[in-house]
Amino acid sequence: MADELKRRLVHASGSGLVALYLLANSLELGLTWRRFQILMVLLATGALVLEFVRLQIGLDWRLYDVLTREYEQDNPAGYALYMISMTAVVVVFPSEIALPAMLMLALGDPISGAVSDDTLKRVKHPKVLVTMFLVSTAIALAFLPVVAALAAALGATLADGVTLEIRTYIIDDNLTIPIYAATAAWGVLEFAAI
Repeated sequence: MADELKRRLVHASGSGLVALYLLANSLELGLTWRRFQILMVLLATGALVLEFVRLQIGLDWRLYDVLTREYEQDNPAGYALYMISMTAVVVVFPSEIALPAMLMLALGDPISGAVSDDTLKRVKHPKVLVTMFLVSTAIALAFLPVVAALAAALGATLADGVTLEIRTYIIDDNLTIPIYAATAAWGVLEFAAI
């Protein structure tokens, strides 16, 4: 239980990246969107290098025992997928879409996880789905028009709540939450008359 709480806190710490951008931007400290994109690519690259070393060479830090789950021992760990998905939305989408998508992963996922029974199901319990949707909607409304915010929240909820499996590999929601959320928001903004 203590390790799970640590994982949730590390998860939530990703919101610091959004806070960094918003604070630096509001104080005009020179962290442009382009520079933030570069920062995210560097961070994701660092995570990928660490994962390569861990999986191929055998880096065995105690931190990995605490912050990774058993099924991640021989597969890419959630933190790497987390950084890849956050970076993907930052590189592909404008800030008003990417930032809430990042927060849905950083905050929405651990909050919905706190109300979950942590069993692997094809579709999570309705209270988990409702929690994720409400948290994601609240986050998105700070950045997006209502219809786009609802679409983003629905995307994040689907990514979090419906287990996607390709062959026998379960796709981690750390990879899908920001991508589904950002794509849904973009689709509404692009194709609906808002």
